[in-house]
Amino acid sequence: MKIIRAESLGMCFGVRDAIALALEQADAGPLTILGDLVHNTTVAAALQARGIAVAHAAAEVQTQTVMVTAHGASDRALANVRALGLNVVEATCPLVHAAHRAVAALVRDGYHPIIIGQRAHVEVLGLTEDLDGFDVVLDEEDVLALDEHPRMGIAAQTTQPLEKVQHLVALIRRRFPQADVRFIDTVCQPTKQRQGAALELARQCDVVIVIGGANSNNTRELVNTCRHECSRVHHVQTDLDLRPEWFREAQTVGITAGTSTPDDVIDRVDQRIRELADQQAGPGGAHARGRARARSDQ
Repeated sequence: MKIIRAESLGMCFGVRDAIALALEQADAGPLTILGDLVHNTTVAAALQARGIAVAHAAAEVQTQTVMVTAHGASDRALANVRALGLNVVEATCPLVHAAHRAVAALVRDGYHPIIIGQRAHVEVLGLTEDLDGFDVVLDEEDVLALDEHPRMGIAAQTTQPLEKVQHLVALIRRRFPQADVRFIDTVCQPTKQRQGAALELARQCDVVIVIGGANSNNTRELVNTCRHECSRVHHVQTDLDLRPEWFREAQTVGITAGTSTPDDVIDRVDQRIRELADQQAGPGGAHARGRARARSDQ
């Protein structure tokens, strides 16, 4: 059984920087993170082991310093936290900040903002909470429910697949041919890299394992992308989720991972798959294995 990794996979620079900042702040004094720093239970457990608290509302914070997650927050939300007298540290990914600037530019230029993404996702909430009027769409049904505006400006949650975003933009333009529709591409480069690499990986494999948090949007989107090209795709959070039956009669197994998945988690999944392959081959079994080197997006 051959085991290969996607050329681009795993933790992005925004997540690495957010984790490093949280650890630095925790060394300086008690710290609470407002929400999940990233959507990965392994990362969350590691942070809590360092004494970092988590609160899901500002009123619950019991430390003087509070950190905003990598997903960002609205100016309104930040002001509410500061009004409580708390010191606010932002771990917001720079590419999320870029999405905020893009939406603000659309509004400033007189466009009705439309965000392509998950309505209840923390990043989308951060993008929309300062707006007086907006729409959020995720599929064709949402586009059909839109009202027409003379000028319609579109941006996207940074972890949405670009292909889906472009499809919905085209639908909006076809539905409202008289409107001035402006699209700003806010899908982040790490997401684009991992989506493209996952698609190429899935074309080569009998089985694909996608590693990432259960609540991670970009990981779920990797799963959906791989399923376009491979019928046997499995989403796991750690090596403990792997099942031997997934790999029966598999010739080539691919591994990819979401942008909040630590390197050591990927390595443990890789190693466990190799162990399962050895067990299935039995004594004396030989396996030709290869692994493409994962490239860093930093």
